Amino acid sequence: MIKPRPARLAAAISLVSALALTATACGDDGSGMTGAEGAEGPGTGKIVFWDENGGVRTAIWKEIITDFEKANPDIDVQYVGIASTEAQSKYDTAIQGGGLPDVGGVGAAMVAGITAQDALEPLDDRIEGSSLKGKLNEAMIENVRSAAGRDEMYTVPISATNGVLYYRTDLFEKAGLGEPDTWDEFYEAAAKLTDKRKNQFGYTIRGGPGSIAQALDAMYGQSGIESFWDESGTRTTVNDPKNVAALEKYVGLYKKATPEADLNNDFTKMVAQFDSGSIAMLNHNLGSYQDHVSALGVDKFRGIPQPVRADGTRVMVSNPVSGLGLLKSSENKAAAWKFIEFAASHASNSKFSESAGLIPANKEAAEDPWLAEAETTQLGAEALFSGDTKIVQLPYYLPDWNTLSKADSESGFQKVLLGRTSAEDFLNTLAEDLDEAQAEWKEQQG
Repeated sequence: MIKPRPARLAAAISLVSALALTATACGDDGSGMTGAEGAEGPGTGKIVFWDENGGVRTAIWKEIITDFEKANPDIDVQYVGIASTEAQSKYDTAIQGGGLPDVGGVGAAMVAGITAQDALEPLDDRIEGSSLKGKLNEAMIENVRSAAGRDEMYTVPISATNGVLYYRTDLFEKAGLGEPDTWDEFYEAAAKLTDKRKNQFGYTIRGGPGSIAQALDAMYGQSGIESFWDESGTRTTVNDPKNVAALEKYVGLYKKATPEADLNNDFTKMVAQFDSGSIAMLNHNLGSYQDHVSALGVDKFRGIPQPVRADGTRVMVSNPVSGLGLLKSSENKAAAWKFIEFAASHASNSKFSESAGLIPANKEAAEDPWLAEAETTQLGAEALFSGDTKIVQLPYYLPDWNTLSKADSESGFQKVLLGRTSAEDFLNTLAEDLDEAQAEWKEQQG
């Protein structure tokens, strides 16, 4: 086993950050709508916070809120957890009909769509005049700017993640298999570790919400294509013949080396299967690392970077940087900004990132001892820092990206799994929509 070198971790974190691009309650008066200006407000009283990854991160956010309210007894933070699969639609509905929060969790995949509707406050000046000045990872800042499609910050970055292949070391050792470092070894292990009679499967494929990002990672990882767009910047490479062949091989695992129920799997179900021992391999990101540690300890699994190709090259798609946005319609922006500043501070950001197993945005938090002890995070950082990994930057700046890569495509991917649509037809349809969205975006940029 090759261990990453701690001395290189700080530099690795910076590069990971550069490459990583992984409700029902209403706001203060229910008036939050497109273009509403809001007000600075008294800086005290109640504010509403939407967590866009509710359930998964609820406990740690409530802990940070408790810390904040102790430090700011005149501010009351109302927490609202929203499932990640529903976050975009919740924002869109509230933007048009009112009821936006004061502070919202906004991942890079959503920021362009929300910003295009004039719902987020620019944050450069606030950061410049705050305790966060100079404390945020520069690479994450640049990614947040890029994701918005404008030369302004509309979220304060909180953490970054990257794709991980988790595998059950106990099951691999029992079967006499080594670490699945290459795609060939991955497919071999998926087949060998499947015994349907015992309800034992080598892999779990994501067929439900969030399936497209995982499929893209598998496609580009196998094909070796290093850019999402061709040289002209106008046509996507998702339907390149190499990607088509890669997707065909990947979906070929369904029902052969995966459970049939994977058709509707989201990551929570996948994690539960993996931790129970019925699944030997799982693709997710750093976000589920602590779940595995809690269930298995550190001796029964490992999390390693995505497999390499036969020539030794590793290609991965970018993962979104998570962040906090200040909603323009807030009537208490002063209090809302205090919460954002507190959440992105050294202590809070370190606590959040350690709990989630993510790379912190606060540079001081990134130097805390816990990070050097988090092997999976270290391995991901080392892989990227080595210079051997190529990152396919996904177009988070497209206002339609979140819709195209989720609601508009997930049902189509399920049809591919079921054999009702070919991989080629599915990718051609997705490519047509992406090319159109890219053309519209370029036209708007002048």
